Amino acid sequence: MSVSYHDSNTRMSQITIHNGTVYLAGQVPSDTSADMRGQTEQVLARIDDLLATAGTSKEHLVAAQIWVTSMTEFDQMNAAWDNWVVSGRPPVRAAVEAKLANPEWKVEIMVTAALPEA
Repeated sequence: MSVSYHDSNTRMSQITIHNGTVYLAGQVPSDTSADMRGQTEQVLARIDDLLATAGTSKEHLVAAQIWVTSMTEFDQMNAAWDNWVVSGRPPVRAAVEAKLANPEWKVEIMVTAALPEA
């Protein structure tokens, strides 16, 4: 059994790969001045980059967990998500309202994906 860790610091890794499955850490926006949709788009772009680094893509998503700071902005997050997710291949998903570590963050998303078979 091998586990590989990528983009790591002393606290956490951004990517962990085990047994053909890619696990990403929760991703947050870099530009906190954006609205919920804009922050979600930033996070999804970062997820695309991390998945590519791991050798997979959103076409192989299996699960997503989403935390938003306000359900009143949930539709904005969903608009960005629906634009991004691959049609016909939506992963299982949970979304909840939560207080995030930085009060300027509106959304955090964590995904799991499969590695494509060679």
